[in-house]
Parts: sequence; C-alpha cells; structure tokens
Amino acid sequence: MSQTLRSAFDRVTGRENRRAAVRRGKTERFPFESKILGNTRDLTIYLPPGYDERDARRYPVLYMQDGQNLFDGRRAFAGNPWRLGEAVDEAVGKFAAEPLIIVGLDNTGPARVDEYTPSRDHERGGGRADDYGRMIIEEIKPMIDERYRTRPDADSTAIGGSSLGGLVSFYLLLKHPNVFRRGAVMSPSVWWNGREILGQVERLGDGERPRIWLDVGGKEGRDAVADVRALHQRMLAKGWNNKNYHYHEEKKADHNEHAWAHRSPMMLEFLFGTE
Repeated sequence: MSQTLRSAFDRVTGRENRRAAVRRGKTERFPFESKILGNTRDLTIYLPPGYDERDARRYPVLYMQDGQNLFDGRRAFAGNPWRLGEAVDEAVGKFAAEPLIIVGLDNTGPARVDEYTPSRDHERGGGRADDYGRMIIEEIKPMIDERYRTRPDADSTAIGGSSLGGLVSFYLLLKHPNVFRRGAVMSPSVWWNGREILGQVERLGDGERPRIWLDVGGKEGRDAVADVRALHQRMLAKGWNNKNYHYHEEKKADHNEHAWAHRSPMMLEFLFGTE
C-alpha cells in the first residue's frame, strides 16, 4: 500500500487519530544470578501497551544482548540508548508490529567478550557462548515464561543484538533452532576468530531456516562491510530467501548505538510484522 493510500485509509478508519496518541509500554528491572556462568547481571523487561489490561493475551518474546543500552540513557553507552521500548510502542501504534515482550540482558563488562563469542581466539580469549546460551535457555527463559504471559514456543521466541551481541545471537539461532526461530543480527562481528562463523553457515544441513534480520552500516569500515556481505551471500546459498530473511545496508551509518536505534523500528517490523 502506498503512503498516500495508507494515509487515506487511516483517515477513513480512524487509525490516524489512534496513531497520534501512541500508548506506551513499561519496563521493570531486577538482578539475576546465573549458576551456569557464576555471575550476576540485571535484566530489563519491557512489557507492551495494554499488558496489564488483557489478562488472556500472550506475547512473543525478544531476548536482546547488551541490555543496559536498550532503554535508559542513564545506563546506555555514551548516554545513547536504542529507545527500543519506544520503537515498539510506535510500531504497535501504527499497526506495523504485534505487541511483544523484550528481555534485555545486561552484559557483565570484562566477561562480555567471553560470553558473546562461540570459540576461543588464541589472542583475544573468549569462547563461552555455549554456556551463555545455556543460561538463557535453561535459567532465564523458564523464569520469564513462568513470570510473564509469553508464547513460549520457538516460533514466538526471538534473540538479537549488535556487534559481538549480534554474533552470539546468530550463533545461538544456528545452534538452537528448536528454541529461537526469529533473530536480529545487527552489525555482527563476523571477523571473530578468522571469520569462523562463515564456516558454521556453510556446514548447515537441510531444514527450515529461522526468520532473520541482518544489517550493517556503510561507515563501519571496509572489512566489516565485506564480512557481513560474505555472511549474506552464504545465507542466501543456504536457503534463506525474501520470505524469511531481510538484508539491509545503511550507507551512512556507523558502528554505534545511534545507528542501531535508527534501524531498530525496521527490524521490529520485519520480525514481528502484522502483514
């Protein structure tokens, strides 16, 4: 539908007025101690507009890495949050995405590299992504499914992040398709350990592919763009298509929270769209 036709449709149906008064969701934050990883981090839970009013409704869930950068400028890197809750509010308000719950998992500072990387690099260390995934699947997800009105099935469960957070999210999508069937892979660190993740894609067997948003900024550097383009080509060769996959390059975007915040509405509408 063209923008002109959509605007006319909105006026006729009354959606234009509903868009003008966007309802807001809410967030709550609490500490979580992982027995698997032996550390503690905060979890920030975003609940969509109307969550407290519709007791029978259940919601898909998006598990996002680097949770301190998503919602609150006082906690975000360089004071620049993604404003992810507001992006959901806007998308839901204009009927472009269904309401969803977001679980933001704080990183733990020095342990971030270890937890967000699937293999050990002889210079940089790392390699605890499997344990990190176990924490989400065995500890956090059961708690979230019990405490909140989620749709716990794999088709309703997404995972996402940017940079190393994008890398670990993509890795867990490949390794646990029975848990995560949607993913946001934003500016992923394909370079890690000699671009090992490309080999993991090439070794994929047959089967249904999860729905994935993949992106990169044109100003992230020539190597970073080339790496993500290589990942894109391998994904196409392995069966992702325009029904379950969207690749986006933002030519003037850097590798930072501002850029990911700008692209997050498009990501949300692709992964949780209503059309």
